[in-house]
Amino acid sequence: MSSPVSIMPCLDMQNGRVVKGVHFVDIRDAGDPVECAKAYCQAGADELALLDITATVENRPTMLEVVKKVAEVTTVPFTVGGGISDVASAAAVLEAGADKISTSSAAFRKPEIVGQMIAEFGAEKVTVAIDVDQNESLPSGYEVYIDGGRTATGADAIEWAKKVDGFGVPVILPTSKAGDGALTGFDLPVIKAMADACSAGIVASGGAGKMEHFLEAVQAGATILLAASVFHFHTIDIPELKDYLRAQGVELK
Repeated sequence: MSSPVSIMPCLDMQNGRVVKGVHFVDIRDAGDPVECAKAYCQAGADELALLDITATVENRPTMLEVVKKVAEVTTVPFTVGGGISDVASAAAVLEAGADKISTSSAAFRKPEIVGQMIAEFGAEKVTVAIDVDQNESLPSGYEVYIDGGRTATGADAIEWAKKVDGFGVPVILPTSKAGDGALTGFDLPVIKAMADACSAGIVASGGAGKMEHFLEAVQAGATILLAASVFHFHTIDIPELKDYLRAQGVELK
Protein backbone atom coordinates (compact mmCIF):
# COMPACT_ATOMS: atom_id res chain seq x y z
CA MET A 1 0.00 0.00 0.00
CA SER A 2 1.70 3.09 -1.27
CA SER A 3 -0.48 5.99 -0.15
CA PRO A 4 -1.60 6.64 3.42
CA VAL A 5 -5.31 6.01 3.84
CA SER A 6 -7.77 8.65 5.05
CA ILE A 7 -11.17 8.36 6.71
CA MET A 8 -13.95 10.49 5.21
CA PRO A 9 -17.40 10.68 6.80
CA CYS A 10 -20.05 11.70 4.29
CA LEU A 11 -22.93 14.02 5.09
CA ASP A 12 -25.71 13.34 2.60
CA MET A 13 -27.94 16.38 2.78
CA GLN A 14 -31.56 16.98 1.87
CA ASN A 15 -33.57 20.09 2.76
CA GLY A 16 -30.72 21.34 4.92
CA ARG A 17 -30.55 18.19 7.10
CA VAL A 18 -28.14 15.26 7.11
CA VAL A 19 -30.01 12.16 5.94
CA LYS A 20 -29.15 8.58 5.11
CA GLY A 21 -30.84 6.22 2.72
CA VAL A 22 -30.53 2.65 1.49
CA HIS A 23 -29.83 2.14 -2.23
CA PHE A 24 -30.31 5.93 -2.63
CA VAL A 25 -33.92 5.80 -1.28
CA ASP A 26 -35.72 5.18 2.08
CA ILE A 27 -34.24 8.37 3.52
CA ARG A 28 -34.11 8.99 7.28
CA ASP A 29 -32.87 11.95 9.30
CA ALA A 30 -29.37 11.83 10.81
CA GLY A 31 -28.97 15.31 12.26
CA ASP A 32 -27.81 18.86 11.71
CA PRO A 33 -24.94 19.19 9.20
CA VAL A 34 -23.02 21.75 11.25
CA GLU A 35 -23.19 19.66 14.42
CA CYS A 36 -22.29 16.50 12.51
CA ALA A 37 -19.30 18.18 10.84
CA LYS A 38 -18.04 19.56 14.11
CA ALA A 39 -18.36 16.17 15.84
CA TYR A 40 -16.54 14.37 13.02
CA CYS A 41 -13.63 16.81 13.06
CA GLN A 42 -13.32 16.31 16.82
CA ALA A 43 -13.50 12.52 16.37
CA GLY A 44 -10.49 12.48 14.05
CA ALA A 45 -11.93 12.49 10.53
CA ASP A 46 -9.22 13.17 7.93
CA GLU A 47 -11.62 14.69 5.40
CA LEU A 48 -15.34 15.44 5.13
CA ALA A 49 -17.78 15.15 2.25
CA LEU A 50 -21.08 17.02 2.00
CA LEU A 51 -23.37 15.83 -0.77
CA ASP A 52 -26.55 17.70 -1.60
CA ILE A 53 -28.23 14.54 -2.84
CA THR A 54 -31.29 16.04 -4.55
CA ALA A 55 -29.75 19.20 -6.03
CA THR A 56 -29.20 17.72 -9.50
CA VAL A 57 -32.63 16.08 -9.71
CA GLU A 58 -34.34 19.25 -8.46
CA ASN A 59 -32.25 21.21 -10.99
CA ARG A 60 -30.94 23.69 -8.43
CA PRO A 61 -27.55 24.70 -7.11
CA THR A 62 -26.01 23.41 -3.88
CA MET A 63 -27.29 25.03 -0.66
CA LEU A 64 -24.53 27.58 -0.17
CA GLU A 65 -25.71 28.76 3.25
CA VAL A 66 -25.24 25.26 4.63
CA VAL A 67 -21.81 24.99 2.98
CA LYS A 68 -20.77 28.28 4.63
CA LYS A 69 -21.93 27.16 8.07
CA VAL A 70 -20.23 23.77 7.78
CA ALA A 71 -17.02 25.37 6.48
CA GLU A 72 -16.88 27.58 9.58
CA VAL A 73 -16.63 24.57 11.92
CA THR A 74 -14.63 22.20 9.71
CA THR A 75 -10.92 21.74 10.45
CA VAL A 76 -10.15 19.17 7.73
CA PRO A 77 -10.36 19.23 3.91
CA PHE A 78 -14.00 19.47 2.95
CA THR A 79 -15.47 18.28 -0.39
CA VAL A 80 -18.91 19.39 -1.56
CA GLY A 81 -20.97 17.73 -4.29
CA GLY A 82 -24.49 17.89 -5.70
CA GLY A 83 -25.76 20.40 -8.23
CA ILE A 84 -22.30 21.46 -9.40
CA SER A 85 -22.87 21.70 -13.12
CA ASP A 86 -20.32 24.22 -14.41
CA VAL A 87 -17.37 26.44 -13.45
CA ALA A 88 -19.65 29.10 -11.99
CA SER A 89 -21.50 26.75 -9.61
CA ALA A 90 -18.17 25.19 -8.59
CA ALA A 91 -16.71 28.66 -7.91
CA ALA A 92 -19.71 29.55 -5.73
CA VAL A 93 -19.23 26.43 -3.59
CA LEU A 94 -15.48 27.04 -3.22
CA GLU A 95 -16.12 30.68 -2.31
CA ALA A 96 -18.62 29.49 0.33
CA GLY A 97 -15.76 27.66 2.04
CA ALA A 98 -15.44 24.21 0.47
CA ASP A 99 -11.87 22.99 -0.15
CA LYS A 100 -12.86 20.79 -3.08
CA ILE A 101 -15.86 20.16 -5.31
CA SER A 102 -17.24 16.87 -6.58
CA THR A 103 -19.14 16.60 -9.85
CA SER A 104 -20.90 13.54 -11.22
CA SER A 105 -23.89 13.92 -13.57
CA ALA A 106 -22.65 17.15 -15.14
CA ALA A 107 -19.19 15.67 -15.72
CA PHE A 108 -20.75 12.72 -17.51
CA ARG A 109 -23.08 14.84 -19.62
CA LYS A 110 -20.43 17.44 -20.51
CA PRO A 111 -16.97 15.92 -19.95
CA GLU A 112 -15.29 19.16 -21.08
CA ILE A 113 -16.35 20.85 -17.82
CA VAL A 114 -13.86 18.68 -15.90
CA GLY A 115 -10.99 20.21 -17.83
CA GLN A 116 -12.49 23.68 -17.44
CA MET A 117 -12.71 23.25 -13.67
CA ILE A 118 -9.16 21.95 -13.46
CA ALA A 119 -7.93 24.91 -15.53
CA GLU A 120 -9.83 27.36 -13.33
CA PHE A 121 -9.21 25.98 -9.84
CA GLY A 122 -6.37 23.44 -10.10
CA ALA A 123 -6.69 19.65 -10.23
CA GLU A 124 -6.46 19.27 -6.44
CA LYS A 125 -9.83 21.03 -6.09
CA VAL A 126 -11.75 18.67 -8.40
CA THR A 127 -13.18 15.22 -7.64
CA VAL A 128 -15.31 13.26 -10.11
CA ALA A 129 -17.94 10.98 -8.56
CA ILE A 130 -19.30 7.99 -10.45
CA ASP A 131 -22.45 6.17 -9.31
CA VAL A 132 -22.37 2.59 -10.54
CA ASP A 133 -24.59 -0.47 -10.63
CA GLN A 134 -24.09 -3.95 -11.97
CA ASN A 135 -24.88 -4.61 -15.63
CA GLU A 136 -23.53 -7.88 -16.99
CA SER A 137 -23.96 -6.79 -20.60
CA LEU A 138 -21.12 -4.25 -20.27
CA PRO A 139 -17.42 -5.22 -20.53
CA SER A 140 -16.61 -4.47 -16.88
CA GLY A 141 -20.01 -5.60 -15.58
CA TYR A 142 -20.70 -2.10 -14.21
CA GLU A 143 -22.76 0.75 -15.63
CA VAL A 144 -22.57 4.50 -14.92
CA TYR A 145 -25.70 6.02 -13.34
CA ILE A 146 -26.43 9.75 -13.11
CA ASP A 147 -29.05 12.02 -11.50
CA GLY A 148 -28.42 10.71 -7.99
CA GLY A 149 -28.43 7.10 -9.15
CA ARG A 150 -31.78 7.41 -10.93
CA THR A 151 -30.76 7.36 -14.59
CA ALA A 152 -28.91 4.52 -16.33
CA THR A 153 -26.53 5.73 -19.04
CA GLY A 154 -25.52 2.56 -20.86
CA ALA A 155 -21.86 3.55 -20.36
CA ASP A 156 -19.25 1.21 -18.92
CA ALA A 157 -18.16 2.49 -15.50
CA ILE A 158 -14.51 1.46 -15.76
CA GLU A 159 -14.13 3.00 -19.23
CA TRP A 160 -15.61 6.25 -17.92
CA ALA A 161 -13.26 6.15 -14.92
CA LYS A 162 -10.29 5.77 -17.29
CA LYS A 163 -11.47 8.78 -19.28
CA VAL A 164 -11.87 10.82 -16.08
CA ASP A 165 -8.41 9.74 -14.97
CA GLY A 166 -7.07 11.06 -18.26
CA PHE A 167 -8.38 14.53 -17.37
CA GLY A 168 -5.92 14.58 -14.46
CA VAL A 169 -8.28 14.57 -11.48
CA PRO A 170 -6.53 13.34 -8.31
CA VAL A 171 -9.56 11.55 -6.83
CA ILE A 172 -12.37 9.44 -8.30
CA LEU A 173 -15.33 8.60 -6.06
CA PRO A 174 -17.30 5.55 -7.22
CA THR A 175 -20.43 4.70 -5.22
CA SER A 176 -22.13 1.36 -5.64
CA LYS A 177 -25.89 1.77 -5.89
CA ALA A 178 -26.34 -1.83 -4.72
CA GLY A 179 -24.09 -1.23 -1.70
CA ASP A 180 -25.36 2.19 -0.67
CA GLY A 181 -26.56 2.07 2.94
CA ALA A 182 -26.84 -1.72 2.81
CA LEU A 183 -24.02 -2.30 5.35
CA THR A 184 -22.99 -5.44 3.46
CA GLY A 185 -19.53 -4.25 2.42
CA PHE A 186 -18.03 -2.06 -0.28
CA ASP A 187 -18.24 -3.17 -3.92
CA LEU A 188 -14.68 -4.48 -4.03
CA PRO A 189 -14.54 -5.44 -7.75
CA VAL A 190 -15.35 -1.82 -8.72
CA ILE A 191 -12.70 -0.43 -6.37
CA LYS A 192 -10.09 -2.89 -7.60
CA ALA A 193 -10.90 -2.37 -11.28
CA MET A 194 -10.72 1.43 -10.96
CA ALA A 195 -7.59 1.35 -8.79
CA ASP A 196 -5.88 -0.93 -11.34
CA ALA A 197 -6.98 1.18 -14.33
CA CYS A 198 -6.45 4.70 -12.94
CA SER A 199 -3.64 6.73 -11.41
CA ALA A 200 -6.16 8.80 -9.38
CA GLY A 201 -6.86 7.87 -5.79
CA ILE A 202 -10.05 5.80 -5.46
CA VAL A 203 -12.62 6.43 -2.74
CA ALA A 204 -14.42 3.42 -1.25
CA SER A 205 -18.07 4.48 -0.95
CA GLY A 206 -21.32 2.65 -0.42
CA GLY A 207 -21.89 -0.30 1.86
CA ALA A 208 -19.63 -0.17 4.92
CA GLY A 209 -21.20 -2.08 7.79
CA LYS A 210 -18.29 -3.29 9.93
CA MET A 211 -14.62 -2.56 10.41
CA GLU A 212 -13.49 -5.50 8.26
CA HIS A 213 -15.20 -3.89 5.27
CA PHE A 214 -12.87 -0.89 5.49
CA LEU A 215 -9.82 -3.17 5.55
CA GLU A 216 -11.11 -5.07 2.51
CA ALA A 217 -11.49 -1.76 0.65
CA VAL A 218 -7.87 -0.82 1.40
CA GLN A 219 -6.74 -4.24 0.20
CA ALA A 220 -8.73 -3.67 -3.03
CA GLY A 221 -6.85 -0.41 -3.63
CA ALA A 222 -8.91 2.38 -2.02
CA THR A 223 -6.97 5.25 -0.43
CA ILE A 224 -9.98 7.17 0.97
CA LEU A 225 -12.58 5.34 3.04
CA LEU A 226 -15.97 7.05 2.93
CA ALA A 227 -18.93 6.04 5.07
CA ALA A 228 -22.10 7.56 6.43
CA SER A 229 -24.56 5.31 8.29
CA VAL A 230 -22.03 3.50 10.47
CA PHE A 231 -20.56 6.83 11.62
CA HIS A 232 -23.85 8.77 11.93
CA PHE A 233 -25.50 6.11 14.08
CA HIS A 234 -22.31 5.21 16.01
CA THR A 235 -22.14 1.62 14.82
CA ILE A 236 -18.43 2.39 14.35
CA ASP A 237 -16.59 5.42 15.72
CA ILE A 238 -13.60 6.87 13.88
CA PRO A 239 -11.02 6.44 16.69
CA GLU A 240 -11.77 2.71 17.03
CA LEU A 241 -11.74 2.26 13.25
CA LYS A 242 -8.32 3.92 13.06
CA ASP A 243 -7.01 1.72 15.88
CA TYR A 244 -8.30 -1.37 14.08
CA LEU A 245 -6.76 -0.40 10.72
CA ARG A 246 -3.41 0.47 12.30
CA ALA A 247 -3.40 -2.90 14.04
CA GLN A 248 -3.87 -4.49 10.60
CA GLY A 249 -0.82 -2.65 9.28
CA VAL A 250 -2.64 0.06 7.36
CA GLU A 251 -0.77 3.38 7.16
CA LEU A 252 -3.18 6.21 7.95
CA LYS A 253 -2.99 9.92 7.18
